[in-house]
Amino acid sequence: MLLRSNQPFVGTSAFAHKGGLHINAIQKDKGTYEHIPPESVGNERKILISELSGSSTILAKVEKFNLTHDSKLMKDILEEVQKLENEGYQFESAEASFELLVRKKIGRYSIFFDLEGFRVIVEKRENGLPVTEATVKVKVNDIQELSASEGYGPVNALDSALRKALERFYPSLKDMKLVDYKVRVINPRTGTAAKVRVIIESQDRENIWNTVGVSENVIEASWYALVDSIEYKLLKEQEVEKKDESSDEKR
Repeated sequence: MLLRSNQPFVGTSAFAHKGGLHINAIQKDKGTYEHIPPESVGNERKILISELSGSSTILAKVEKFNLTHDSKLMKDILEEVQKLENEGYQFESAEASFELLVRKKIGRYSIFFDLEGFRVIVEKRENGLPVTEATVKVKVNDIQELSASEGYGPVNALDSALRKALERFYPSLKDMKLVDYKVRVINPRTGTAAKVRVIIESQDRENIWNTVGVSENVIEASWYALVDSIEYKLLKEQEVEKKDESSDEKR
């Protein structure tokens, strides 16, 4: 069941915090802005990254990576966030993409596949209905995979083709689905040549996460968000596998 993000206690934004001063207070005393622990109702705390972000925000956000007092790294991450925000990215609504950014900065990022190319064709046939077909060519561990899929639209077809190409190597992607898709024009004065921001919400059996892509081409922006979504899921699974292996070794 999908819950409203603003729903009390259980919504994804119920324990969300934004702004440097606010987050600094939360770090020192959780009770300043939370009257109950989010874990007590099966939720979790969310630190939002935005144009209001400062070092306190970045520090709180990367706490789980044990980077607490690396001021230079904090500065590098903050500068990268601000640079991308100026280009149209918005990490407040795409925490999974932000985590990938941090992982790349600290060297805890894995490449699961390489894109060799994709093509999307929209064709209107005699029956008046448009048909969309996407073809994706990727390489996984030096093995090339070519996949094609039809969809209700270009993004649906691209999403289906990409996952079809990867499911042979990563079967768990069958449990993942796209549940929401949003497009926002960033600079409307340039008309149809405007840069767009795409936010994708994905879900598997246990989690929901959001990713972002930006480009003048809506298909390319969608591709960036789709790739982040898949990489985030695979990285999370990789972490779980490593923890299980570590637990087995200790036994």
